Amino acid sequence: MKVYPYKRLTGSVELDVTAVRQEREGVYQHDLETWAFNAQERVVALHQVERADWESVRLTLQAKLPEAELSAGPWSEVQVVAVLTEKATNARTTAELRPKGSGVWAGNLRMWKSMHLHRADLTVVVVATVDDVAGRMIGRTDTPWIVDLTARMPVRQTEMRTEEVDFTDGPEWLKQFKDAPWIVETSGDLPTVHINTAFEGVAEVLNSTSRDPMTKTVREMLATQIATEVWTSVFHAAVSNLDPDGRGEAEWPGGWKDAVLKSMLGDILPDLSPDDALREIHARRIESAGWSELQPRINYAAGRRAKVARNLGTAVRTLDAVRRES
Repeated sequence: MKVYPYKRLTGSVELDVTAVRQEREGVYQHDLETWAFNAQERVVALHQVERADWESVRLTLQAKLPEAELSAGPWSEVQVVAVLTEKATNARTTAELRPKGSGVWAGNLRMWKSMHLHRADLTVVVVATVDDVAGRMIGRTDTPWIVDLTARMPVRQTEMRTEEVDFTDGPEWLKQFKDAPWIVETSGDLPTVHINTAFEGVAEVLNSTSRDPMTKTVREMLATQIATEVWTSVFHAAVSNLDPDGRGEAEWPGGWKDAVLKSMLGDILPDLSPDDALREIHARRIESAGWSELQPRINYAAGRRAKVARNLGTAVRTLDAVRRES
């Protein structure tokens, strides 16, 4: 835990997205239906919004601060700032929220589509003057919202950790995989992809921001391969952890496993409802009858979520264009 040399808020700082407006400058403004954002999951999904030619979205935000503590603390000139960042593009957008009374601060943040690729984190930071030093952070939201340009539904179904580690000099259990470029671990609270920095070039390619067509193609295909393996691994992990209820029927496991199953079962058993598909997948696995026949469907569902077809098509076209130019 990081220690600060000044007093900070101990109460929680909460953030809610209360409305999302899709915009194209001088053409239209359209308020999205509430299905596009989910307060419980803290996700905004922008993949299947009503218009594909949008330029920006305006997020209406409301932050809740511990009012009594804020009023009594040794700080002044308090500001509440919403911050939207995406590591893949180094994009950063901020918007100041204004006090509305009773510890509520509200405002709007405009997110430009051209500045982002996949998933951006949205958080709130509280800054103030403390001990005559301006701009000190005295609080922030514990869990950021995710604004996802690739998600069809507002759930954290793709949330996972990515760690870069030298398999030859890292944790003991990874040393046995020293020749692997990466390993997917599904035993923790969140699935984790361990990238082997000892495998020459993998981490460098994944972290590259080069716009060179060939470099970009290799990076995207490598990311697609990893994503396919991740989706396959997390599905099998979710199925293996299904627990029967008192009647012997499978129950939804909750957490990321719940989200993975709900996302993939529609492609694996498309003719069944989610509950019926869960029961069927559990029965096939424990009885082994028909389980092997499902493997192509599982691979297909994982490939769809990793966007294998789209990324492979883009790679083929890029390679063809480079060949023609040379």
